[in-house]
Amino acid sequence: MKRKLLFYLFSIVFFIETNAQCAMCRAVLESEEGQTTAEGVNDGIMYLMAIPYILVGSIGFIIYWKFFRRKKEIK
Repeated sequence: MKRKLLFYLFSIVFFIETNAQCAMCRAVLESEEGQTTAEGVNDGIMYLMAIPYILVGSIGFIIYWKFFRRKKEIK
């Protein structure tokens, strides 16, 4: 269990540091002088990509939590 938790924590840390751009976006944004627009696009892509995972994870956690809480009350 500790190994899985540690793996997930490292995955999240490295997930945040990745650059998520399609090839066309990268080509257009790299030709720009200042990289502020490219950083903004990267942040937007990461935001849009992370939200579904957070929602699904939250719903899964709530279901897990309610299932085991009910199981303890029955005993």
